[in-house]
Amino acid sequence: MKLVGIAGSIADQSYNRTLLNFIAKHFADMVDVEVLNINDVPMFCQDDDQTDSPVIQDLCQKIQAADGVIIATPEHNHTVPAALKNVIEWLSYEVHPFDAKPVMIVGASYHTQGSSRAQLHLRQILEAPGVNAIVLPGNEFLLGDVKSAFYDNGDLKDQGTIDFLQSTIQKFIKFAEVINMIGQTNGYEDEDLSAKKGTDTTIEGVDMNADNWLDKASEKVNAAEGNDYVKLDSGLLTVNQLNYFLKTIPIELTYVDENNQFIYYNRFLPTEDMLAKRTPAQVGDSLDTVHPEISHVINHVKQVINTLRSGKTDLVSMAVPGSDEKHHVMHYYKAMHDEEGNYKGVNEWAVDIKPIVDQYLKATGQKLVKDPDAKLDANSGASEKPTVDATSGASEEPAKPEVKIDANSGASEH
Repeated sequence: MKLVGIAGSIADQSYNRTLLNFIAKHFADMVDVEVLNINDVPMFCQDDDQTDSPVIQDLCQKIQAADGVIIATPEHNHTVPAALKNVIEWLSYEVHPFDAKPVMIVGASYHTQGSSRAQLHLRQILEAPGVNAIVLPGNEFLLGDVKSAFYDNGDLKDQGTIDFLQSTIQKFIKFAEVINMIGQTNGYEDEDLSAKKGTDTTIEGVDMNADNWLDKASEKVNAAEGNDYVKLDSGLLTVNQLNYFLKTIPIELTYVDENNQFIYYNRFLPTEDMLAKRTPAQVGDSLDTVHPEISHVINHVKQVINTLRSGKTDLVSMAVPGSDEKHHVMHYYKAMHDEEGNYKGVNEWAVDIKPIVDQYLKATGQKLVKDPDAKLDANSGASEKPTVDATSGASEEPAKPEVKIDANSGASEH
């Protein structure tokens, strides 16, 4: 495994650089560590962009090529040194080599706390938007009283300290292997969200990102409207009837074609009340313009689209973070195909399932009870314990609370 090390100090006598050099030498049979030089990095200034300078580009390229990064920080006034913060500013401005990169933090200081407060602050910095590093949790290596910790040749004196450092390095190697394996793209990065390729149904000669795309595109192709009839495979409806029908479906529907162009949503709620907010001006836009320009968001969209396009699955579902006792919002993405099985885009729907669950419980006189033995899945919140009926998804041993049922409505009297 190839790692790079960054010492947070640019002092001639840097114990943190000594610590990194010791790691590189002593654990050379476990990992290849190159200690980078940050002494010549200029002062960060947005008005004087030096991203393309050799020193910034060299740091960027070496971090990107590495499997992980070890940062050794001293502690200056309860935080990281200005030199280290300066480097991170450059590497989170126009270039982002730390994005999804595994990072391990170590630190040495003159006093007993061993840079603990600087390490805590550095974790917060590395996890900030624009940096987006993935920092090894726990496993803090805090080297205190550093003036007496090394021999003259740069080796650590205490064998217990060396053993603990070795265990931390070993954990980071495993951590980096997992993170890098998860980060493998499997081709999804080639998914083009700009909708530039076009398809046989793409309307040419109209700016897809124009706010009035719908009007211009409809005029271009003489689109049916109003009381014009549309023959469907299982019905005959006017355009108005289609609109009445779709806009009263109490689920937010979105149509994205195979060219990754957003071409429809059913607008049954005002934008401000929607679970996945859409506006009429977005209709016709390419997918890269309707999502935030944040790397992990764009990558996630690419992964979902590519998974459906490639046929790895026909349905992707996910809970939206931030649900509470009153709401549990789900997003579903279903691949669409023509009669020959060709991929024709994504049918996305968003729905708050909590009212549905509440209505079912009320109608059947049941209630949800917490399983005291359940271990929650940190990603989905789903219990790992209950045995599930593969057909219905219902528990084979449902709770049977003693309730009185209203014979007229089926709802609990209480």
